[in-house]
Amino acid sequence: QVQLVESGGGLVQAGGSLRLSCVGSGFTWDNNAITWFRQAPGKKREGLLCNSGRGGWISLSDSVKGRFTISRDNAKNTMYLQMNSLNSEDTDIYYCARREHGCSAFESSYNYWGQGTQVTVSS
Repeated sequence: QVQLVESGGGLVQAGGSLRLSCVGSGFTWDNNAITWFRQAPGKKREGLLCNSGRGGWISLSDSVKGRFTISRDNAKNTMYLQMNSLNSEDTDIYYCARREHGCSAFESSYNYWGQGTQVTVSS
C-alpha cells in the first residue's frame, strides 16, 4: 500500500524557518519523482519543488525561489522541504505527492498524495 506522510508543520513567526518531512512507503522510492505542493483555502494547489529521484531537482514556482530548498534521503525514504524567510503568504497546507515518470507542475498527473501538514506564519 502506497503511503506518503508529511510532518513538521506548525506556527512560525514571519522571517523564521521550518523543515517539513515527507516519508514514503509501499513503492520503490528511488525511481519516483516527489514534489512538494501547497494549497490555500479556495485556491488551486501550487507546485513548488520537485526531485525526480535520479539526483535532479527542479523549481516549479518563482514564489519560493531562493527561500525554499529540497533534499532527499533515499536511505530513509524521506524528502525534506527547508523553508526559510517565511512570510504570511506562505501560510498554507503543504503536501507531498508521487509521480512515476519525472517531475510535473500539473497536480492531476500525480497519483498519490499525503494528507498534508499545516504551516501558519504569523506577522
